[in-house]
Parts: sequence; C-alpha cells; structure tokens
Amino acid sequence: MPLRKSLTRRFLHHLLLLSLARCILTVLGRGRAWDEWDERGEEPQPAQPRKFQRRFAQTLSFSLLFFAGLALSAGAGNGVQSLLEDDSASVTAMGASGASGPTGANAVLAPAAAAAPARVIVAQQQVAPARPVVSASAAPAARTAVLSSAPSHATMLRAATPAAASKKQASARARVGRSAVRLARPAKPKTNAPKQKPAPKAPALDPEAQSFDTATVWLNRAAPDPTPPAARLKLSFARELVAYSRQAHVDWALVLATLRADGHNGRVPAGSAALQAVALRLSSLGGRANPWAAALAYSSDTALADRVVALRHYYRAVGLASLVKGLLSQKSDLQDRVLHDSRLTLYPGGRQDVARGRVDVRVLALMLYLGETYHQVSVSCLVEGHRLYARPGVVSAHIYGRAVDIAALNGVSITGHQQPGGLTEQAVRSILMLPGGMLPAQVISLLGLGGPSFPLANHYDHIHVGY
Repeated sequence: MPLRKSLTRRFLHHLLLLSLARCILTVLGRGRAWDEWDERGEEPQPAQPRKFQRRFAQTLSFSLLFFAGLALSAGAGNGVQSLLEDDSASVTAMGASGASGPTGANAVLAPAAAAAPARVIVAQQQVAPARPVVSASAAPAARTAVLSSAPSHATMLRAATPAAASKKQASARARVGRSAVRLARPAKPKTNAPKQKPAPKAPALDPEAQSFDTATVWLNRAAPDPTPPAARLKLSFARELVAYSRQAHVDWALVLATLRADGHNGRVPAGSAALQAVALRLSSLGGRANPWAAALAYSSDTALADRVVALRHYYRAVGLASLVKGLLSQKSDLQDRVLHDSRLTLYPGGRQDVARGRVDVRVLALMLYLGETYHQVSVSCLVEGHRLYARPGVVSAHIYGRAVDIAALNGVSITGHQQPGGLTEQAVRSILMLPGGMLPAQVISLLGLGGPSFPLANHYDHIHVGY
C-alpha cells in the first residue's frame, strides 16, 4: 500500500507542473508564433485582437476543476481501500458468536476456520486493537458498505470445501479403524443363562367363579326382561294358537313348544295352515294323554322330545300373557300365583319376601316351572334367613332376591339323592333346558353337569339356583 500512495503523489505533482507550465505559456504567448506559411510571400494579415482575460479565466477554471476531480478520486480510492482492509480483517478476527460463527450469517465457514487456526491468529495480529465506533445515523450506510465489499457466499463455500472434505475423509478412516478393531476382538464365550425359578403354584380355583367361562359378579340393578320384544308372540298368533289347539283337543303349550324346539322362532313361528297341521298331528299322536311320547313320535329324537316337554312346562308355568307382553309386566300376577300355588311350599320368611316384591321375576318363574314339572317343590331359602356373604368378600345372590334353594322335589329330599341318574340330576337337567333368557348363572349341587352347573360340598342338602 505505501508504493501505491507514492505513485499517486508523483502523478499529481507532474500534472500540477504541466498545468502551471501551460498557464505560464498561455499568459506570455500573446501573439501567434512563426509558421511555415509565412514563407509563401503572402502579405501578412493584421493580427486579430484576442480577449486575453477571457482565455485566462477559462484555463484557470478548467485547471481547478481537473485538480479537484483528481483530489476527490484519490480520496475516494483511499477510503474504499481502507474500508476493504478493515472489513476483511474483521471477518477473519470475529469469533464463533459473530457473523462468521456457527450462529451467524456465514455459518458454513466454521469448519474451515476450525481447520486453519494459524491463519486466524495472523489476521488477529494485523487488525487494530480498537474497532472504530460508528454513530447510529451512519450505521446503516456502514453496514451496507461492509456487506457490499464482503466476499461472495460461493467464494466462502469454495474456501470451506477442502477442509470439509478432509474432515469427512478423517471420519471415514476412523470408522474403518473402529470396525477393524471390532472384528479383531475375540468372541466372548457364551455363558449358560441362569435357570429360571419355577413359577409358584397357583392357588386352587374357586369353583363358584372359575368352573365356567365367565366369573359371576352380582350387580344390584334391575335385570332385563327374560322375554325380549323380539321373542314375544304376536297377539294374533297367540289367538290362533289357542283356537287351533282347542279344535284339535291338544295343549296349546305343547304345540308352541314343538314349534320352538324345531327351530321356528320369532313373533310368528308358523302360519295359520302350518299351525293347524301341527296341532292336528300332535293330537293324532296322543299328545293330550302323553306329551313326551307324542313329541318323540313327531320328531323321532329323544333329546328333542325332552326339550319339548321342558318348554311345555315353562310356557304353562308363566302363562300365555307373559309370552305376549313379557314377564316383567306380569310380575304381580306371578307373585300371586306363587303365594297361592299348592304345589309350592315356602317357609314364612320366603312368603314375606315374595309378598314384598323382593324376589326376582326369574326366580318366581323358576319356582312355578319346577312346580309344573315335579308337582311339589319345597323352598328352603329365598332372601330372608340367608347370610350376607356367600364367601368372604362376595355378597350372596340371595340378598338381591336372585337365588333360591330347593330342599325337596316331588316329596323327595335332596339330601341323599344326588347320585348320578337320581332325582337331583333330573332336576338340574330340567333347569338347564330353560330358554335363553331364563338360563341361570349358577346351578350348584354335588353334581357338575357342565355350563353353569358345578359342585360344592356344602350343597349336599339343596340345589342352589342363582341369576
């Protein structure tokens, strides 16, 4: 930079001397100089008067303008050069938090600066220790000048590319070295895994909760009607059923049970012609005298005949009105029938439970069903007289009026008559053939016949039926 300043001064000095010489010659030379045209023998022309003062003023003004332009150009060049030097030094010296750091505008230069710390130190030594302070008014202009004079982003990327490439190569070599070390390590011998301790034996299952698919949880809430609307008979069909059964001199319950057991469900199990044909057929097979034999002759299947007889007893027990309107609508009538049915023997506390409406409608229908089947039923427990808990932590279904204990059937005590094929087994099988909504959740005795039927040793003297 000092060489460039000396050349500028010399140039200015030469121009100044030349201008002064021109001015002196202009002032001194008033006449026209000798010319070769003077030798042609022409007559000399009289010299034209010239305006000396005007020419002098023009020459002086042009000289002043020329010197002023030179001075301005030289000053502007020196100022721009100083700004470029200051900007390059500041860009090199700024740290990681400045414009060239990872958080600044030129974050891509951080790898290059990290790769060449020596160059950064030299640049910091060249920069002046104190940075110039720019006023608030001049700050935008200075910032604009610095940004315009800074090197382009592409130039910075090209400068940072070799350092980044070298860094990638170093990381690749390190990965290869680590993989080689990993392969060179000897494999650790496999040690025998410790033997797992055997799981502790589970406690014995509670037959009241684990003997069938789902555990029994008694909820104190209103039970749904065991005869849903989709399973209730249409009133017109019920009238035709009674009419055709009377004409054929056969029980209407037997005709309906035969249709249901044969798979004819819905509100209208059969049309008028089919209904009349079934009634006449059962009548001809002796259905009035022996329903089971007539059902067996009609279907040629003993299991189907047993189901027909069980359904017949249930339909007669609940009545045709319950099958048309639902059991809940006939609860008061069922209570009255239980209290006045001579086939049912209830203890005094049980009669009070029925009279107060504490007994579930399904238990009422079950007692009437057993009375219709076995002609005599002894009830030992309903709600009154039973303890609160059936077992520790489990409230008994009796407390909610959803269970009944049967102590005797057809004048025969349950005690001592729970052998296979005996009275208790016959009664349990009859209970298990009830229609879907009437199927109980628990049938407990000394016998386990599958489904909700399971044995408990303390039920040797009664059959427990719970909903």
